[in-house]
Amino acid sequence: MIIAANLKTNLTREKSVKYIKEVENFLDKNSISQEVLVFPAISNLNRHSGRVTIGTQNAYPTINGAFTGEIGYEQLEEFGIKTILIGHSERRHVIGETQEMLVKKFDFYKELGFKIIYCVGEPLEVREAGHEKMMEYISKQYAGIDVTYENLIIAYEPVWAIGTGLTPTLEDIVAIHKELKAKSSAPLLYGGSVKVTNAKEVLALEGVDGILVGSAALYVEHFCTMCEYAEKLNK
Repeated sequence: MIIAANLKTNLTREKSVKYIKEVENFLDKNSISQEVLVFPAISNLNRHSGRVTIGTQNAYPTINGAFTGEIGYEQLEEFGIKTILIGHSERRHVIGETQEMLVKKFDFYKELGFKIIYCVGEPLEVREAGHEKMMEYISKQYAGIDVTYENLIIAYEPVWAIGTGLTPTLEDIVAIHKELKAKSSAPLLYGGSVKVTNAKEVLALEGVDGILVGSAALYVEHFCTMCEYAEKLNK
């Protein structure tokens, strides 16, 4: 299974190093064999060797160049980063990234062989418009994306659940994962207010290949416990 932590714009460089070290120690001490990914803030990227794979939350589709405030492949390469998060709802709905831009990023980093976690999901007003409208909305997020890419991981994150404490029912998660599995054979993660109190139930669901954890992952002991849950389920 795949357990991923998106630390967003949190923690300092020093705290991120400590966080990753604590996760590494936990994985070793408990003989956890699951795939564990951590996405620190971009300013906290560092070269790392160990069980934990470090990824970037964002990058511009360029080697380098005149793109103020962005980071490109040259900077990622310095730290040995070969994993990227693309299409997170906050990039789509807060930053305003279009599907066209996401496809450019996807294609650029696909050509470089990156492992890509590609996020899809719907806001509350779309979900409330009915199942057909919801699936139509999510399907558009697959437009232009190579769903057969061998290093692809897809994360389904209902936008209305992120950071709100709300989650779909377990039955709803199973149903949407079943439909999304028909679109791609890539591993499919669930993300959306995953926390230590519900992670075990979510991980046990059919069609769930792992979780993408946001704010709850800031508590390193909680994130480590989720890794332990995955190991015990060992799907």
